[in-house]
This record gives sequence, C-alpha cells and structure tokens, in this order.
Amino acid sequence: MSLSLKTPWEVSMGIAGRLKAKRLARNLTQQGLAERAGMSVGSLKRFEKTGQISFASLLNIALVLDCLDECYSLFKENEKPASLFKEEPARKRRQRGKIK
Repeated sequence: MSLSLKTPWEVSMGIAGRLKAKRLARNLTQQGLAERAGMSVGSLKRFEKTGQISFASLLNIALVLDCLDECYSLFKENEKPASLFKEEPARKRRQRGKIK
C-alpha cells in the first residue's frame, strides 16, 4: 500500500484536467465530445470544472478520447511478492535417541 498525499478531489480534478487537455489536443469542442460520448454538454462542463461525473460517463469520454485502456488498468491486481507466500522448507529437527 502506498501513501498518497492527494485528496480525492485533487485526483478527480487532475483526471478532469488531463481529459480536457486530450479533448483540446484533438480539437474537440465540449459540444462535440459530449455528443460523441452520449452525454449532455452541462455534464461535461461540470466535470471539467468540478471533477464530478458518473463512472459510466467517464468511461464514455475515455472511449471517445481513445484512453479506455488506462481506465481498465485502474484497479488491476498487482503481483504478490513471492517472499510473502513462498513455502519455507521444513526444518530438520534433531531426534532423541530411542531406547530399545
């Protein structure tokens, strides 16, 4: 687990800013992106201003801006460190002498 000093609001605003930059780089207007993503212009404007959006709308925007793969890898499972789950070889114990 890593420690993050960013708040959820800062993360959502960062995502909104990066998607807005992608929109502008593709020379899309808010109207054009909203139409292609199947959402209202007001929802897109709110997202770019406040970072608030439904997850489904975020995925539709990512699809239109060709970055859906980045969303897919958001919560992927990390490989578990081998040392934590590796079975240790059984330790040999000294045996006591047997009386016959």
